[in-house]
Amino acid sequence: MTTDHRLTAEKLTVGYGERVVIESLDLLVPPGRITAIVGANACGKSTLLRAMSRLLAPRTGHVLLDGREVHRMPAKELARTLGLLPQSPIAPEGITVADLVGRGRHPHQRILSRWSSDDDRAVAAALDATHTVDLADRSVDELSGGQRQRVWIAMALAQQTELLLLDEPTTFLDVSHQVEVLDLLTDLNTDRGTTIVMVLHDLNMAARYADHLIALAGGGLHAAGAPAEVLTEDCVRAVFGLDSQVIPDPISGKPLMLPIGRHHVRSAVR
Repeated sequence: MTTDHRLTAEKLTVGYGERVVIESLDLLVPPGRITAIVGANACGKSTLLRAMSRLLAPRTGHVLLDGREVHRMPAKELARTLGLLPQSPIAPEGITVADLVGRGRHPHQRILSRWSSDDDRAVAAALDATHTVDLADRSVDELSGGQRQRVWIAMALAQQTELLLLDEPTTFLDVSHQVEVLDLLTDLNTDRGTTIVMVLHDLNMAARYADHLIALAGGGLHAAGAPAEVLTEDCVRAVFGLDSQVIPDPISGKPLMLPIGRHHVRSAVR
């Protein structure tokens, strides 16, 4: 299965109060690929994701899904195509894992419709994929940060959308669980053709797992393209104000960024 849904931004300007965070941004999310949004803190990564998922209305410009403005689409119709895992989501007090994951099926429910076997299968598959089956009967309040993050991802998977936006999906996870989650998202992209857009802080994880990188800086788009085109020493310096050395990743062949601090001597690792 592949998806050809086109998610774009045209002359998009968004902000909070009188503060403009992103101004006049043009963007195309490659359909059926994995895109990672990177940039320094407060550069607008989460703001962009919120605008693309219609949680934040643009001041000017448009976010378009297959040529239709997302902010004018019926919420339930949009939710059947585009799912969002926000940063630091909040679960209702006392809700169990199974019930929370089941809420991912809401966009597929109609008035007076009953819970179906399709819903059961979607929830079971999401719990299995995120290794949270053994947590199904537990309260979300009791879980560790890492467990809770995997449960939220399970809820997003249960929604079974063809576009999935995730704001820092590896937050609270140790490195082994970070790899597990990113492998899971890669499987979802490979097996179902799901378009994945995620905000990541780890540049090297972003380069390793993404087909397409978007680097934000100065309220706009600094660079976009394949990891080898975007993750360069010049780009790291411009976006993060950091000297670095970029070498081929010996595992993936993608670019690997080595930061250079004040107490490090640049060596000839070429």
